[in-house]
Amino acid sequence: MVITFIDDHKDRFGVEPICRVLHGHGCQIAPSSYYAAKTRPVSARAIRDAALLVEIERVFGHRDLGRGLAGARKVWHLLRRDANIADRFGPVARCTVERLMRRAGLQGARRSRRFVTTKPDKSAQRPPDRVNRDFSAEAPNRLWIVDFTYVPTWSGMAFTAFVSDVFSRRIVGWRTSCSMPTQLPLDALEMALWTRSRAGHTAPDGRLDRLIHHSDAGSQLRFKGSSQHRLVGATVDGR
Repeated sequence: MVITFIDDHKDRFGVEPICRVLHGHGCQIAPSSYYAAKTRPVSARAIRDAALLVEIERVFGHRDLGRGLAGARKVWHLLRRDANIADRFGPVARCTVERLMRRAGLQGARRSRRFVTTKPDKSAQRPPDRVNRDFSAEAPNRLWIVDFTYVPTWSGMAFTAFVSDVFSRRIVGWRTSCSMPTQLPLDALEMALWTRSRAGHTAPDGRLDRLIHHSDAGSQLRFKGSSQHRLVGATVDGR
């Protein structure tokens, strides 16, 4: 990466000035190292990888083999079955196939559905970032982070919302569902308030003084109802 960067800018600035600036920013590279890297012969592994990648791309795109759908494991098995490839390259490790396919941007089809948990609502006004990207707190119940994610299970996809106290890193509230409704993070917030109330951290009216709760820009987490009026502070949306 550094060698490529120098190649892209050496005609304008020169190799020595670029190396001097990079050295000042913590990238330890000398002009002699650059020239040595440029004149060094290609390694045997790089030559083998280049030739093997050609075969991987051929097998991956073959209409009767990979069909552009095979993943690294299936491509690996297809390569092992090919006697010509075995004679030419010898044993090919599965991790090598995975590495080369990742480098070439080849990816097999997946049966599992991809879910997007953060869906920004462009029509809604985005609240300001009241923590200024400083995710630290001097005491409990000063900053809560609210988010939710999904976890694949044998019975289907499970969506989990959770509320974390930044000071203690404790998950003070959570909720799990088989869908992604707005009520999911709201229920997690209600549990967090109930948990803190049982521990005697809230006022008699159920409020938490000086608390800010932070969420992402997703429309599900842009709360407009129920428990938000019980939180002193404001919803933070700065991700």
